[in-house]
Amino acid sequence: MDFDASTMTALWGAVILSGAYHGVNPGMGWPLAVSAGLMEARHRAMAKAIAALAAGHLLAMLAILLPFSMMTALIDWQTELRVGAGLLVIAMGVYLLINRRHPRFLARIPPSRLVLWSFLAAMAHGAGLMLVPIYLGICGIDIAEGNHEAARELMGQNLASAFMVALVHTAAMTAAGGVIAVAIYAYLGLKFLSRTWFNLDIAWASSLILVGAFGIYSAVQGH
Repeated sequence: MDFDASTMTALWGAVILSGAYHGVNPGMGWPLAVSAGLMEARHRAMAKAIAALAAGHLLAMLAILLPFSMMTALIDWQTELRVGAGLLVIAMGVYLLINRRHPRFLARIPPSRLVLWSFLAAMAHGAGLMLVPIYLGICGIDIAEGNHEAARELMGQNLASAFMVALVHTAAMTAAGGVIAVAIYAYLGLKFLSRTWFNLDIAWASSLILVGAFGIYSAVQGH
């Protein structure tokens, strides 16, 4: 399935915007980077924490996307998989709207294990699931039935696309979260955070529902 330039631009734009949105959300960990910098009174400590959060987030994105990249069923069942992925993302959004409590196990992970914390936080909040409908749209290709060479080529392309989507998304997430962390650490201070920040839980859950609905719509319409 060949997409026009505007469709591909929109899909990659969604990858970047979702990454920036994840970065802004404090649930993805940038307050921990600020805390690390303040506790050690060093810029390097904050940068190290941001890098650890980025690594964990990237691993979580790959853990979700790579299994889809290896599925030859993408060839014959692409629309059904995209619709199913959209429904799964919507279900996650509805669950988070109903259950507002943050996973308790995240509080038991020590600050020294930020990579693990970031990985589990992204998985628990459905951050990787948000990318699945977008990713499946990016790698949508029609291939003649029984063409095994084409199937192998598709899997290779999908694998590369999975890494690229995860990397671009994580870069946008790290940039957005890093800018906020640096601004609060160097200029605004924790008082600004406590007085002005707002809860993004409802917006997060709603965005999952919207992305899932968009994924279903684009799959059904053949985009």
